[in-house]
Amino acid sequence: MSHPLRIAFAGIGLMGLPMCRRLLAAGHPLTVWNRNPAKTAPLQAAGARHAATLAELAADAEIVCLCLSDTAAVEQVMFAADGLAAHLAADTLVVDFSSIEPAATRAFAQRLAEQCGARWVDAPVSGGVVGAEQGRLVIMAGGEPADIERLRAPLAALSQRLTHMGPVGCGQVTKVCNQLIVAANSLLIAEAVALAERGGVDASLLAPALAGGFADSLPMQILAPRMAARQHEPVQWKVATLLKDLDNAVKLARETDSASPLAALADQLMRLHATRGHGQADLSSVIGLFAGRDA
Repeated sequence: MSHPLRIAFAGIGLMGLPMCRRLLAAGHPLTVWNRNPAKTAPLQAAGARHAATLAELAADAEIVCLCLSDTAAVEQVMFAADGLAAHLAADTLVVDFSSIEPAATRAFAQRLAEQCGARWVDAPVSGGVVGAEQGRLVIMAGGEPADIERLRAPLAALSQRLTHMGPVGCGQVTKVCNQLIVAANSLLIAEAVALAERGGVDASLLAPALAGGFADSLPMQILAPRMAARQHEPVQWKVATLLKDLDNAVKLARETDSASPLAALADQLMRLHATRGHGQADLSSVIGLFAGRDA
């Protein structure tokens, strides 16, 4: 890295906090903002500067990172009356780690360019909280090739791999595909754990027994033991987050006239679980859909 870049980061949640810690450890001057300012306290203690306003966050930043909950949150932070777009310089690069709608991403990028000349890279991530803590995320990026190359050095602190998927929006399309597989797989794992239990198998043996086989996956190794033990803390993936991503998958399928029966069914099941009061619970809690009240 030729020199540490001045990075601003909006959104200090489950993923944003460890990502910011990695950027600080890599030596980047970091300014942070969160709607709830108290969440920035651990980063201030580690050397980050707290921005009280979005205008302050944008000041002098070379790269502005977003890690926000959904499409509406990204639009609010970027384009509200006193949002980031009102304060960004033309050479600023906005990097959106959020998982949001591809069509909205393309519209936001065009709107940003027209308003202030700044450029947009959609760079959603996969790997969960553990991947963020270890700097082992995988990043799927959409944007101009030169902008992607500019990001490779600073984002190396966060990721094991950054793949350029195509123009703006393509990173989000890839993330929709990723989340569809993760969310649908989590429901199938829960179904399998419940079936194993009712068939007389100690479900805690399921993940190690299947390790390395065709049914194995990171979700299998992470979720199946937690489901079998009914251990849903600490929260690693929120049900509400996966429901949002499934909604995006169903919407994208409709927009592209793509058949998506499994996405639609997974969306319905995840929504049912969320409406039963589990929206903020860990994804492993979906075992409750299949194992009854003992889950």
